[in-house]
Amino acid sequence: MTLYATMDSPLGELLLVGEESATATGGTALASLSVPGQKGGVAVEDVPGAWRRDAGAFEEIARQVRAYFGGELTRFDVEYAAGVGTDFQRRVWDALETIPYGTTTSYGKLAERIGVSRAGVRALGTAIGRNPLLVVRPCHRVIGADGSLTGYAGGLERKRRLLELEGVGARP
Repeated sequence: MTLYATMDSPLGELLLVGEESATATGGTALASLSVPGQKGGVAVEDVPGAWRRDAGAFEEIARQVRAYFGGELTRFDVEYAAGVGTDFQRRVWDALETIPYGTTTSYGKLAERIGVSRAGVRALGTAIGRNPLLVVRPCHRVIGADGSLTGYAGGLERKRRLLELEGVGARP
């Protein structure tokens, strides 16, 4: 069953979507974390009627998100829902998780790190743009080769705010 909850954040009301976990620890496997107006995201007012609102199912995830915004957490420990994304997207998303808190990398350097050709950088950018787990999976840490802010499904102002929270400056 698909579960969802909302929570306030410095980026606006976040929508958390997940599946009941089949692991021994139970809980909720996170499938999506989106911000208002996110390109490709689900808006709170468009949540399908078949989804069940359950804030309790997201308590641990919400705690970690609050700790991140409070400057107390630098790495999330969240179970992700299985089967989200293509093999290529999952490879790119896994690479995002290796970018340490408080640092950035360029699209080109990330592509090089995971063996994507120069011609494939556009596909890498598209995969990053389809990251369903904003904030938690740090796609905001990928910037232009010249240090400029480029592309972010949640908007460049939110990207700038996340990088500032982590103590990273980037050119507008």
